[in-house]
Amino acid sequence: MKTFSEKIIFWYNQNKRDLPWRNTQNPYLIWLSEIILQQTRVEQGREYYNRFAKEFPTVKKLAGASEDKVLKLWQGLGYYSRARNLHASAKIIAEKYNGKFPETYQEILQLKGVGDYTASAISSFAFGEAQPVLDGNVFRVLARVFGIDKAIDSTIGKKYFRETAFLLLDKKNAGKYNQAIMEFGALQCKPQNPDCKNCVLNSMCFAYENKAQQQFPVKEKNTKQRNRYFNYFVFKYKDSIVLRKRSGKDIWKNLYDFPLLESDSEISEKLFFENPSLKNYFSELKISNKYLVLKVSVIHKHILSHQKIYARFWEIELKKGISESIQKKNNFISIPEKKISKYAIPRLIDIYLKGTKN
Repeated sequence: MKTFSEKIIFWYNQNKRDLPWRNTQNPYLIWLSEIILQQTRVEQGREYYNRFAKEFPTVKKLAGASEDKVLKLWQGLGYYSRARNLHASAKIIAEKYNGKFPETYQEILQLKGVGDYTASAISSFAFGEAQPVLDGNVFRVLARVFGIDKAIDSTIGKKYFRETAFLLLDKKNAGKYNQAIMEFGALQCKPQNPDCKNCVLNSMCFAYENKAQQQFPVKEKNTKQRNRYFNYFVFKYKDSIVLRKRSGKDIWKNLYDFPLLESDSEISEKLFFENPSLKNYFSELKISNKYLVLKVSVIHKHILSHQKIYARFWEIELKKGISESIQKKNNFISIPEKKISKYAIPRLIDIYLKGTKN
């Protein structure tokens, strides 16, 4: 009788997808794919992987690029901290390891933006190290097959799942087994409507036997979302437009959006210019009574993992440009409007801009 790992690998040999990062043992390219595929569907990730692999074929090429170029190439993929961490780690590898990718789980784990899963994946795929991977797909497969009711987002649960995963790991073929169980979760043991009748594991699966597929895996935490209200100003003067480079610890760090006034709640269009915060903001920019409102957008709803953004865009023609000193103080830059495509912007801004062209 085949063991769990043998069944998983047998299924994989028959059903695996042909993906570019599976045709290499280059740890840099494997790392690149793993960072891109965090929080990203495979089909979308493939396009970005090919783009990055072509633009930055080696870790030294990536390390030598500007952050603006990396973020622009990443634009549209979201979770931009992944791109910043990728770039920072490339610099570490170039300097500390002379461009040679670290070869052990423990060394890889020290890279910025790399956790247990990513370090296990790279070390097993590229170097054959016997480290089990645990992503959402693997948690689901193990929880359903073995009826594990420990919460996957609890400290006890994570420890228990890792110990279980290590016991099941094919130590001599760790890379292939890890690829196989992740692919099995993605294609066969899916979150909704898993194909249980045609599953190689149904004879040993607790969830199938007990018709409890939707009860596993167990989670204890619910992600709370907060609402935010963004009032964007698309300041135009002659053929130029004003952008703001985001900074600090907020979302979209180092990407460009427009000058922004955030409010506690939605402000009606009619009462907006009577708002004290708005008057104060325009006074600080020294544009009071020196502008013309050209257009006001509908509210754009943009959903992120922990927050919902409600954004309205105010297209404003200035009678005089914003001074360089005020631009510098507010992280603004004034650019020719036709060159905005050269800057890395959040998806919310991209959607707005595309809408204005229709």
